[in-house]
Amino acid sequence: MNGDVHALSGAYVLDALTDIERAAFKRHLASCATCSIEVAELQETAARLADGAWSVPPPALRDKVFAEVSRTRQDAPVPAKPVRPQRNRRLFTVAAAVVLAAVAATGTFAVQERRLDDQRTVAQAEAARVTEVLSAPDAALRSATSANGIRLTVVTSAARDEAVLTMAADRPAGADRTYQLWMLDGTTAINAGVLPVGTTSATRLVQGAAAADAFAVTVEPPSGSPTPTLPIVGQVAVA
Repeated sequence: MNGDVHALSGAYVLDALTDIERAAFKRHLASCATCSIEVAELQETAARLADGAWSVPPPALRDKVFAEVSRTRQDAPVPAKPVRPQRNRRLFTVAAAVVLAAVAATGTFAVQERRLDDQRTVAQAEAARVTEVLSAPDAALRSATSANGIRLTVVTSAARDEAVLTMAADRPAGADRTYQLWMLDGTTAINAGVLPVGTTSATRLVQGAAAADAFAVTVEPPSGSPTPTLPIVGQVAVA
């Protein structure tokens, strides 16, 4: 997580935190009045600017963003109504972030509505399972950062036989290479997900995790490998 937890308010409002970071920040909110006030203000602003923008953003959203920009003075303020530059900058930043988040969530404005609905259903189902693992009574969190700058964080639930694995790397794997996640059970390595080329962070729900000894990351070809290619560039033990 970011070393300054107070700086995560904006990312929290825009759902830009990992599941583990979001859970930790929610705990922080319970004891920090300053962050609670800031989150409330940002949520109010984001709600006004991004209502219904989760799926395909409507044309009106673009007009609303540019309308907000047009009201932001870049030189002298309007005498009849003093401009508050700091507030306007915040409005524009949140508005732009909402638009970018909507684009990232849908992938493209031109995706068919039915396909978006299907993707949202799948995403919501997996998000619910992730939440169940994170809130399980026996949930155990472990993390480790390798010399290669790869951080692995895993929350395991033996009762659910599942784990939530999060990876964050300082840089991409390299040209024509990508990261692949593994669950290690003794001498057996089980594929836990091949990341798209160029990706430096990911969160995966891993099933059958009760017997795992560790989770690891290797650098592989774009399509992944059936077994890990040594050396392992990141690893966190869970047993």
